[in-house]
Parts: sequence; C-alpha cells; structure tokens
Amino acid sequence: MDQAVVFRGVSKKVPLTGYRTPDLLQADGMKAIRANSLESLDDYAEVEIATPEPAASEVRIKVAACGVGYVDSLVALGRYQVKPPLPHIPGGEVSGWIDAVGAGVGNFAVGDRVIAQVRGGFAEQAIADVQSVKRLPPGMNLDQAAGFRINYMTALHGLRDRAHLAPGERLLVFGAAGGTGLAAVQIGHLLGATVIAVASTAEKRALAARHGAAITIDRDAEGWRERLKAAVGGGIDVVFDPVCGPLFQPAFRSLNWGGRHLVVGFVGGPIPALPANLPLMKGASLVGVDYRQFAQVFEAGRADAELDELLGWVEAGRLAPPAGRIFSFSEYRDALTFALSGAGVAKTVLAVHRDAASFGMETGRA
Repeated sequence: MDQAVVFRGVSKKVPLTGYRTPDLLQADGMKAIRANSLESLDDYAEVEIATPEPAASEVRIKVAACGVGYVDSLVALGRYQVKPPLPHIPGGEVSGWIDAVGAGVGNFAVGDRVIAQVRGGFAEQAIADVQSVKRLPPGMNLDQAAGFRINYMTALHGLRDRAHLAPGERLLVFGAAGGTGLAAVQIGHLLGATVIAVASTAEKRALAARHGAAITIDRDAEGWRERLKAAVGGGIDVVFDPVCGPLFQPAFRSLNWGGRHLVVGFVGGPIPALPANLPLMKGASLVGVDYRQFAQVFEAGRADAELDELLGWVEAGRLAPPAGRIFSFSEYRDALTFALSGAGVAKTVLAVHRDAASFGMETGRA
C-alpha cells in the first residue's frame, strides 16, 4: 500500500512500510508510557491520559515510531546530567503524521509525514514546536526516520563543523555499529574520508564495512595500537568517539600531527582522563561535540540548515540510514533496557502506531 506525500513541493507515492494509515480523528484520551519516579524501569507503565492540544506555533503528531537511544534510557532512570520533570514520558524524537495544527501554523497540514523533536515520544500523540518539524522525503520510511535526527546531525556537526574533516583524511570511529557511530561512518565516507571502524564483533564490523568503512578493527586493548598502525599504514587524523572507554588514550596517541579527537559521549563507562602533555606533543586537539547545545541553544539556524541538507542527501539516494531493532509499544521496558546495553546496531526503535503482523514483519528483532 502506498501513500501520497508532499516533499519540497512535489507529490509522490511512498510505501507505508508496515505502519497503518493513520486515522486522524482523535479520541478524548491516548495511551502513553509514564512514570512518577526515575528509580527503575519497573516504575513505567502504560496509562491513559488526555490527548494534548497544540498551542500557537505547535503541531500535534500521531506517533508512528520513536527513536530510543542510550541517553533516552539514562534520562528515564534519572542518570543523565539533566533530570526531567515528573511525571516523565520517555522519548525525544519521533516520526509520524501531523494530526492537528495550532494557530499560526501555515506550512504544514494534517496528514503530512514528518519527523520532530518532542517531549514524551512514548505516546500515541505528541506535541512539537513547529520549528522542530521536518517533512520526510519520499522513500524514507518511518523506522529510519524515528532515529535519524540526533544521530546524523551529531555526526555531520562533529565531523564537518568541529573536526573540519577533509577529503582523504583518515577517520577512526568508535562504536561504529551503534546509532551515532554508524552515522559517522556514513557521513565520513560521504565527506571523502578513509573510514576505520572499531566495533566489538565481526557482525558489527561487517555492518560498518557495508556502510562505508574501508578498514575495520576490533576493540581488544592488548596490542590495539600496533594492530591499528598495521591496518592503516600510519597514524589517523580524526577520532569520532561516542564511547570514551579504555581505548581513549591509545587512540589519541595514534593521531597524526594536527589531529582532532572528538568527544561525543561516554558509553564506555567512567569518564577517562588525558595527560595534558599529549595535545602539546601531537599538536592535536580534544574537541567536544554536543548536539543539544549546538541545535537548541547556540546555533539553531545552522543546525536547521544542516538537517535540511541531510534530508536532501536521503532524497537524492546518497544516504540510506538503517533502522535498528524494533520493539512493539508494549515492549517499552525491553526497548529502554536494550538501548542501554550497547548490544544493538543503529538506533533502537519503539513502534507506536503499527500493525506489523499484517505486513509480514516482526517486532523485537533486528
């Protein structure tokens, strides 16, 4: 079954990819996953709450799917640096259909397929500021879209704006099969770099290779620098590091003169330290990459333009983001636990409005 969508002024037919055609007539209430405490994932439960109404410059989205990342799980457990107000509904980025618009919204219509940033994506409906809403390009399915924005904007902002990655440079990516890492592999390849992917299993390394990595390497600490040097034939120019684990310092020591090590996250556990003499000896830089402050605080206009650019690459067929493991709405605890484990590939997805069985698809599997 296809659905007509409008993107950049052109109407095209796109497959529904397992999601039901939305019934845009709303009931008085909706289902949401909510907790009154951040002590445990067991505190979360499915509840019936009032369907929210969009205010001026807002839209309401009927949620098809919600991306579930490591940070979403940390926030749900109160372990992130910014704690959410209670009661808390997890989920910050969604894909779906607009089903209501507030006053002053003239550039979107009911039924448009979109992605958006929301507060409370683990729900059948969610409210978004219109400034965060983007139409989906034809051919981009709702699973892909649910986990696209944060990962791919982090990768592009980090590699191009912060590291100034140049064609022909060597880019080392940690966590190369995870959501942000795999995005960095793809974006680095598109920017003309030679991508070296670090991942824990042969399966994950093969996935990174399929998406643009020229060289892959394990993450076993013993002899790792020597294996890297042998595989690459020298040093590296940029490190994209959402892990910052035991290989943090060996990677920095492997930088060429003028190298840049991007600090993206701390999935690897305790935050590592770096001797201050190493940047001096290498003429190298340790550079922070913070999507939230870039996109929401300091450079919102630039971030918006970069998201348009990324969606344009998807439309042109230059970028094909994979979806990670898909969980049904009732499997919300499993989705949060899985995202926290680091065991998955790409970005985990919670399917909200979906009838997977009727399309021969399965939830809870990659």
